[in-house]
Amino acid sequence: MGFMMFYPIIFGLIGRYFLPWIAESSGFDIDVYADLIVVILTLLTPQIYGALIGFSILDDRDDNILTSIRVTPLNIHQFLSFRLAIVLILSFIACSYVMYFSNIGSFNNIQIISIAFLASLSAPMTGLFINCLSKNKIEGFAAMKGAGSVIIFPIISLFFIDKRELFFSFVPSFYPAKAISSIIKGESILLLSYNQYYFIGLLYVLILNFVSYRLFLQRTKM
Repeated sequence: MGFMMFYPIIFGLIGRYFLPWIAESSGFDIDVYADLIVVILTLLTPQIYGALIGFSILDDRDDNILTSIRVTPLNIHQFLSFRLAIVLILSFIACSYVMYFSNIGSFNNIQIISIAFLASLSAPMTGLFINCLSKNKIEGFAAMKGAGSVIIFPIISLFFIDKRELFFSFVPSFYPAKAISSIIKGESILLLSYNQYYFIGLLYVLILNFVSYRLFLQRTKM
């Protein structure tokens, strides 16, 4: 919990103070790369939280906690729902804080809350997929590295404003990244509108969360 609190504070401070200091001392224009900066600072947060909850669940599996729950009044669905809901809420708060405190780009409160919610939905999905692909923490570390590397795809997609950007749309974080870009750059420049990026992404990540949950239950035979 302390680790989860620490990371967004650092990201917020980087966006609020460190990057403007670099821009002032080197002539770097933040406005030109504003969408790229916000996407990196914001979307790294749910990736980190997802990896942490993934390792936490792997610990539970190694300690046979998921098996022990079968003989308690608390069923596996309630146990997992609580764990995943906690990481979702913390990720949402962290993403909202990073976007608001970094003060890069012109986002209103509704946009910050909406994008933070969409981005944070990747956290429980990432944790579940890590467990679907891993039997232990060693395999989990490899899966975490693979899951973390996909963040490069929505970043690359920011450099495309035509149909070529759709090559990167298989990654859930593509949609909040492009939603952020549509606010900063303007909807008329990009292929889709803010609402299209947002609601397609929302439906997609909800489906992936459901699929990853079912796969996890099958993998652990719960």
